[in-house]
Amino acid sequence: MSEANVEIVRGQFEATNRRDFAAAMDAYTEDVVLVVNGLFPSGTFLGREAVGGWFGDWFGAFGHDYHFDVEEARAVGERVLITARHHGSGRASGVPVEGITAYAYTVKAGKIARVEMYTDRAEALEAVGLAG
Repeated sequence: MSEANVEIVRGQFEATNRRDFAAAMDAYTEDVVLVVNGLFPSGTFLGREAVGGWFGDWFGAFGHDYHFDVEEARAVGERVLITARHHGSGRASGVPVEGITAYAYTVKAGKIARVEMYTDRAEALEAVGLAG
């Protein structure tokens, strides 16, 4: 089951990169929880509408070339650890942007129920129960 969870999360990234946001959001439960640490805006966002709004605002700041390259994806019990490089350009400025974000996903019954985002991979490792 845990490898299936990795594929669910990878599929969400692939849909996002295709700009198929409906398919990306369909990967989430209605009551999904997004916890954003170290990125703006940080905080906890509850429900598919709030989570979709956060991601919509995030993507709105970047050009159409903005995308993710998943560098690490592994199951840790029923959790999924992802490390992804994101890059592209600012929508208004055209300035190149790049960064790495680590994620701890919880998948339940084939849907993403929780996402924790970190700018520090060690924090994501700790979140899934592994030492950094």
